[in-house]
Amino acid sequence: MNIILVVFDSLRKDCVGVYGSPPWGKARTPHFDAFAAEALVMTRAYPESLPTLPARRALYTGRRVYPFHNADFRLKGDFVGAPGWGPIPEEQPTLAEVLGESGYRTALIADVYHMFKPSKNYTRGFHQWMFLRGQETDPARSGPRLTQQELDYWLPREFQNEWNIRFIQQCIMNIHDRRHEEDYFAARVLKEAALWLEQNQDAERFFLTVESFDPHEPWLVPAHYRRMYLQEETREQVKSGYADVSAMDPALLRRTQANYSGLVTMCDRWFGYFMETLRVLGRLDDTLVVFTTDHGHSIGDRNYMGKRGYPSSPDVYDVPLMVRFPRAEHGGKRSDMFVQHTDIAAAMLEVGGVAAPPDLEGKPFLEDALAGRSGPRDHVTVGWGSTPTVITPKWWFNCKADGAGVLLHDLEAAAPFAANVARQHCDVADKLFCLAKQDAGGAFPDWIIKLAQEQADAPGCSDLAARA
Repeated sequence: MNIILVVFDSLRKDCVGVYGSPPWGKARTPHFDAFAAEALVMTRAYPESLPTLPARRALYTGRRVYPFHNADFRLKGDFVGAPGWGPIPEEQPTLAEVLGESGYRTALIADVYHMFKPSKNYTRGFHQWMFLRGQETDPARSGPRLTQQELDYWLPREFQNEWNIRFIQQCIMNIHDRRHEEDYFAARVLKEAALWLEQNQDAERFFLTVESFDPHEPWLVPAHYRRMYLQEETREQVKSGYADVSAMDPALLRRTQANYSGLVTMCDRWFGYFMETLRVLGRLDDTLVVFTTDHGHSIGDRNYMGKRGYPSSPDVYDVPLMVRFPRAEHGGKRSDMFVQHTDIAAAMLEVGGVAAPPDLEGKPFLEDALAGRSGPRDHVTVGWGSTPTVITPKWWFNCKADGAGVLLHDLEAAAPFAANVARQHCDVADKLFCLAKQDAGGAFPDWIIKLAQEQADAPGCSDLAARA
């Protein structure tokens, strides 16, 4: 069986039609929805660790990255994105390496520039890999800087600071000659992935990974997509502020949400193109297609714009995960069993009939999901920096690794994130903190504890959990 893994970066689960709708209105995703109708839909899927690179380490290896032992990376050619923001450890085989050694032809088509920075090694095991350059601050081009007039168009004056200006300067410089929709990144990635399928029809078995950085910011999208969600002409706004937006111009927030939804819809269109190529080539009958993301993005949720590990929230942590089997077998089935990114690697190895490395930490989930069983996990722990999040069917627990700054939310409440109920449920908070430590191997690294102690508590938190 052939295997394809498609990852869209920063794709909110509630912007994929089968999962619902974001607070500002439903996103139009007809091709994602058509895929969902033919797929097994997982409703409780979560990352293992975050953000971008730690998430991909878990996806590509099936091994835990949390709690970030030996992961304080300070490597030339990159910034310190977060604990775990580094290369895949040399001693850990990648999914592509394991499948490649078992006779699969492997390929990676991606524009996620963080994976290709100096010192990174996310191409390990791929017989062919293609890096489509120019996303975000990838130094794909140099040249004339934006004029103040151009800068004012792309970046509202109230958001202009040294970092944001530098960000927008490089983003726009990278796309100076972009004229048509096919020149946009999502279109380019999925077209190249479709072309790879055409060029490799002789492969006996293949494993193709398709990584689209869109709909990650900057939310640069053709105007016709944005107008699907906002006809009003307002100032442009394409960058996340990573800050409170309660005082933000409401028109700018609406523009941001429209740009994001428009970019999701463009990703949907070109995903449809890719799936149509599979159909035309006759590959829908012998190929497993896995669809997911690394995380979502808050865009006004609880007055915040950005993504963060503390306080954590479903708009960032809940991820879509859909698996289409050959001939659309099991299409329309749903499962609410807990799964994490590490489990995807284990599932793909099992489907491919390839023995998993003995120290693989991911757990195959497809058989349990199709049978309607609850699976081996009664909770998930997601690590981001010095702040673990533990999620059970009833509780959402988030704190700092030193046990301070506890947030506990009752998922069965009408508005779970409207109140922190840690003070009313001290025993629950302590139990869930013990689970976080247990999943960390019993303790957190000293440098993570130090990082936690230097971090400010979230508003409204409690200091209740047993100390590390």
